[in-house]
Amino acid sequence: MRLPRLFAVLPVLFSFVTAQSNSTGVIGPLPNGKYEIASEGIRANFIPYGASISNLFFNDTRGIERDIVLGFDNASWYSTSKLHPYLGAVPGRYANRIKNSSFDIDGVTYHVLPNENNNNDTLHGGPDGWTWRNWTVVSHTTDTITFSLDDPDGMEGFPGRVITYVTYTLTPYQWHIKMIATSLTKKTPIMLSSHTYWNLDGFQNPQTPLALNYSLYMPYSGQTVAIDSIEIPNGTILPAQQYSPNDFWSAPKQLGANITSPEILGNCGFNCSGYDNCFITNRAQDGPNDWREKGPVVTLSSPWSGIQIDVFTDQDALQVYSCNNQNGTQTIKETQGLRDGSRPRTVQKYGCVVLEVEDWIDGINQPEWGREKKQIFGPADDPYVLEAVYKFSVNTKSSKS
Repeated sequence: MRLPRLFAVLPVLFSFVTAQSNSTGVIGPLPNGKYEIASEGIRANFIPYGASISNLFFNDTRGIERDIVLGFDNASWYSTSKLHPYLGAVPGRYANRIKNSSFDIDGVTYHVLPNENNNNDTLHGGPDGWTWRNWTVVSHTTDTITFSLDDPDGMEGFPGRVITYVTYTLTPYQWHIKMIATSLTKKTPIMLSSHTYWNLDGFQNPQTPLALNYSLYMPYSGQTVAIDSIEIPNGTILPAQQYSPNDFWSAPKQLGANITSPEILGNCGFNCSGYDNCFITNRAQDGPNDWREKGPVVTLSSPWSGIQIDVFTDQDALQVYSCNNQNGTQTIKETQGLRDGSRPRTVQKYGCVVLEVEDWIDGINQPEWGREKKQIFGPADDPYVLEAVYKFSVNTKSSKS
């Protein structure tokens, strides 16, 4: 067992730990079971279930604090909800979908537990994937929290024991994510992400509860992974032609600009109009670069609240989901929404957007893509690492009505 390799990464993990004051000053869980961290201009709550973010508070252009992520009011509700929409969680050990719930490593075929599309594929690690687990709180200070998970050999059918650390840190106006996963005994697929649902208005825009008027810009994403009717990659990489529904690279565009276009029907699977698509991040054409300085891979902003997110990451793809499957059954939190009875306190179709930084989806079943070193890890390999920084700002030109 290569434990020294695991111990070698621990100093890197805990290099995030600093000391500032959060709004509550509480180290440890709050009465609602959540853990709070904070920094200048930003605060957030996290829970051990799925190593999930449950609240993120940021002031809009009016100076009003908005809670801009989906979640539940109490940490105990996550494990009892039958909806399980992966709210703010870390999907693993392999994010997104695995075709036929199987893959090959060194000539051996492995079968993992299916959980979607009449058991024709595996989504986000299976029926007991990492979003369903209670992680261990390793460290909690006023501005950072680290969770760990020990995933045993054979769990959900995946080979090998994997130990993972996820560290969330807040600095002034920024949210930092670092995920490190080490395979201790066998080669195994590892691909993680953050499955955070965003509504940059906190569902308090009196004109609309939807996210369709948000501006989305992905300057490096001129290609997408083609999918079939059940959203499984078919091995083809498609161009996002300029002015097509998937063109968010040539200029910023409203998320819903093409939502009624006949061309978008089927874009996210059978009879689906919207987005649940993997966009390839092409930065290599510009030569060697530092992902922290290169520029955001995606910018999302609301014209009503003025809140803008610029996402920087070391990952080579981004899954965009426009909440096509939300249907009014998921409730919003007490910190969100209107109180005048004008509309239901639930999430409607297109009421949010998910931006999943990750690698090319189902790359373990597409050897021609050459993603093996990015997605297959064994005891002799360096750990899997994901890093991302979410930089928050306010666009003062937004509407204040």
